[in-house]
Amino acid sequence: MFIGRERELKTLEQLYKSNKFEFVVLYGRRRVGKTALLTKFIENKEAIYFMGVESNAQQNLDNFSRIILEYASGITGETSFASFQAALEYVFKLAEKERVVLVIDEYPYVARSSKSLASTLQLLIDQHKDRSKLMLILCGSSMSYMEDHVLAYKAPLYGRRTAQIKLLPFDFEETCRYLKHFAPEDEALAYGIVGGTPQYLLQINDCLSIEENIKNTFLNPMSFLYEEPINLLKQEVREPAIYTAIITAIATGASRMSEISSKVGEDTNVCATYLKNLIALGIVQKETPYGEKSSRKSLYSIEDNMFRFWYRFVPENNSLISRGATDLVYRRIEPQLSDHMGKVFEEICKQYLWKLLLEGKSPVAFTSLGRWWGTDPIQKSQTEIDVLGVQDKNTALFAECKWTNEKIDLGVLETLIYRSKLFPYTHVQYYLFSRAGFTKGCMEKAGKLGNVALVRYEDML
Repeated sequence: MFIGRERELKTLEQLYKSNKFEFVVLYGRRRVGKTALLTKFIENKEAIYFMGVESNAQQNLDNFSRIILEYASGITGETSFASFQAALEYVFKLAEKERVVLVIDEYPYVARSSKSLASTLQLLIDQHKDRSKLMLILCGSSMSYMEDHVLAYKAPLYGRRTAQIKLLPFDFEETCRYLKHFAPEDEALAYGIVGGTPQYLLQINDCLSIEENIKNTFLNPMSFLYEEPINLLKQEVREPAIYTAIITAIATGASRMSEISSKVGEDTNVCATYLKNLIALGIVQKETPYGEKSSRKSLYSIEDNMFRFWYRFVPENNSLISRGATDLVYRRIEPQLSDHMGKVFEEICKQYLWKLLLEGKSPVAFTSLGRWWGTDPIQKSQTEIDVLGVQDKNTALFAECKWTNEKIDLGVLETLIYRSKLFPYTHVQYYLFSRAGFTKGCMEKAGKLGNVALVRYEDML
């Protein structure tokens, strides 16, 4: 079942309809659905689809040649072009008379084995682009390779592309379209457990309970997800052991560079390099207090929900899981699910606020959203705000997000109002997001103030 990706498909279709040479770079981390998107796009089109393999240049050339000749003649044969240049020249010739889509999937595998491929493509694009109807799509899962060797200024192909698409995991709303048999709360829990990566969503059965899904995936040594984080790191990085140590340190509470460095036992400069790579992969995120640039206050957290769940709960229970003590491990995890969901719910709330803005329904025209933390000069203590968004020097919104079984009471609203006064904004909109609803006192106060939106989780769907 193919869901979502309307924006990306619309972009590709518009480029296709131009009927002139187009060069698209599509990239994103593994399992995010790049191949599925391309397969959907080339349905019912004249297209040559080639997936590179992690082998030598000759094998990739043989495979590429076979696919091209089968497209051109309908006959499968063992004939091979003399070189990638000859093969690509042939495709450009085919595309002089009709629209042809050429997809080279897993391009980094091909380019690494054939060092001159990028320069060859550069040469042929420059020679043929003005008279060609070819739509060339290079796709890759190695984010660093695509950014450094295809998109970067010093790369041979720089300046030739007509579009680039960085494919990201689904947001919460798109995820819910896949998990349509779940109750609303279970949709959020599933998103908090596997995130919006399509391949991980395929492991979830929305006809079963969340408990059964966790047991069948993360607590089952034979499941796809049981070793997925380790396997993915092995494919993406050279030293997975150190990356695993850093992710584990963050998952178990280390959020500042000094804390991570101490837990891992590596110098901060070393950790900084690894963290930069994890951020590029979309696994870790670096945050500074909203509106501030001081790196001294930076905090690190695990951005990918599946990685965050896995590293928090699987390694420490590995011995029990391998012995089949599934029920026991789940009983240890269940009381911590609400805490795990706190950060997830904040992200869901931010996505909801962005949706309001894009639909013209937000009372504050913010340009970004983020979390803020710092010192309260009156209380002389550390404090934080879940979500802050600024429109201009006078206008901002402040939000608090609570994924608990208790209704939000008046105290939470008053605390948010108090914390907002640490800032100079004179026109303020407050949002309280709640899983369980609001007390009578909170609703009455919100009604009197007039600038407070009380949003139940179920009303966000």
